[in-house]
Amino acid sequence: MTRASLDKQPADVAAMFDRTAERYDLLNGLMTGGQDRRWRRAVVEAVGARPGERILDLAAGTGTSSVPFAEAGAHTVACDFSLGMLRVGVRRQEGVRRLSFVAGDALRLPFADGVFDAVTISFGLRNVADTEAALRELRRVTRPGGRLLICEVSHPGNTLLRFGHRMHLRFGLPTLARVSSNPDSYTYLAESTLAWPDQAALARTVQAAGWGEVRWRDLTFGVVALHHATNPV
Repeated sequence: MTRASLDKQPADVAAMFDRTAERYDLLNGLMTGGQDRRWRRAVVEAVGARPGERILDLAAGTGTSSVPFAEAGAHTVACDFSLGMLRVGVRRQEGVRRLSFVAGDALRLPFADGVFDAVTISFGLRNVADTEAALRELRRVTRPGGRLLICEVSHPGNTLLRFGHRMHLRFGLPTLARVSSNPDSYTYLAESTLAWPDQAALARTVQAAGWGEVRWRDLTFGVVALHHATNPV
């Protein structure tokens, strides 16, 4: 597939996720040493879904990240452009009330203006070809005063930790790729993380897309960051 640091072809990225759909949640846990569960809990707390709200979970994959919002009483839409992921999600989350699955492109969301109280995207924004355009589209479907929460890979602020993190991405993940049944996914993860902007740069992009009250906090020493914002009234 196309190198992540150069040109993200949607069809290639979707096909890669289709191939990993059945084992996606398991691989997430293995690659992060179980930290993914802690990050998901942080997202749930930050979004603060309330009964009766409408929540869009973009790049939701199999819907694992969406279930807590529905269980909190919010009408939740798990949206993804990988049909393979959505099929697995529909099967696994069968019976979860207030949760629906919708196929959609982050650059052309199939929703009306201002219909969601909160929108969130976890580990999916870096897969989009145009980050600012996707953030503008998320703002379009969010009501005035509504909330945005982004959980995405980032870069540790500590120089030593940043160096170790980059070495892991440059050499550790490619080693895993050589013994994996789906090496593209590991290569893509490493390349897309290395090419991704740091916390301050992403905050500037969020603000340029029209969001207000932009702020962030680090998780796991900055390996991951949560960016919060509000749709101005």
